[in-house]
Amino acid sequence: MSYMKKYMQPKRQNSPRPFGGFFNEIWKNRLLYAMALPGLAFFFLFNYLPMAGIVVAFKNYRFSDGILGSAWKDPWYQNFEFFFKSGAYIPLTRNTLLLNTAFIVFGTIFSVTLAIMINELVFNRTKKALQAGILMPYFISWVVVGVFSYALFNFDYGSINVLLQSMGFQPVNWYNDASLWPPILTIIHIWKNTGYTSIIYIAVLAGIDPSYYEAARIDGASKLQQIRYINLPQLLPTVTMMTLLSVGKIMNADFGMFYSIVGQNPMLYPTADVIDTYVYRTLRTLGDVGMSSAIGFYQSCVAFILVLASNWFARKYQPDGSLF
Repeated sequence: MSYMKKYMQPKRQNSPRPFGGFFNEIWKNRLLYAMALPGLAFFFLFNYLPMAGIVVAFKNYRFSDGILGSAWKDPWYQNFEFFFKSGAYIPLTRNTLLLNTAFIVFGTIFSVTLAIMINELVFNRTKKALQAGILMPYFISWVVVGVFSYALFNFDYGSINVLLQSMGFQPVNWYNDASLWPPILTIIHIWKNTGYTSIIYIAVLAGIDPSYYEAARIDGASKLQQIRYINLPQLLPTVTMMTLLSVGKIMNADFGMFYSIVGQNPMLYPTADVIDTYVYRTLRTLGDVGMSSAIGFYQSCVAFILVLASNWFARKYQPDGSLF
């Protein structure tokens, strides 16, 4: 009887931990959180901790006094006046938004198209060789790309002008015509980054259930119809998420790209000058860290608003692809 009492009594449930469900969840998945610690530490040190330096935009910063010892500007918005009163913020914001929008839109189209083309290849060796080939431009430095572009577009001995002259056309002074450079920069950006971004879409296509294609073939669907009704819908959530991540950096132009290709050519500034290169020139010319920080703060505010608006739009029409 004592045996029955001992082993047939209902087991008592463990009492909840005093710290609540949130900490219990962390303790239960402590190994997973431990694996995430290096990434969290990286973002904290290089993304969140530097945000404290925003106060420089509102201070009369001096290197000898440091961030905390420097006096506050009076009025507080004085560092912003130089940028907004000069009128430079209008063309700079326009160029940055339009060029980055072109990079995102055309880059996504080419990346998805390239991923679908590679996915349709039959031979695995051909797929691997093609993936390795399209990935190589991503690892080339922007400085090297700038040298290549100068060799192509130089007026006197550039390859393109030499080809035009051999065909009986007049050479084009590429570095004096600002209207030509938005499409040129877009083409260069696509050439360098499409192979890298297409890898994500190739992985998504490789994970599609083969039964979808079998059912489509039984119903008589052609290759184009399979791409339209199977591949593209499966890619849409990933495309939406990647686009939202790109929108988060839409106000941060690739400084290495613009400075290596456009450089300090004032003839191209009307269409190819962006906020990052303007901040660099301002800091180097005036040496005022507060003014440069104020422009960077303006960049971050506009990008934050665009991310919230884009995510709201994505959550409304494509919930699976929204970030939050």
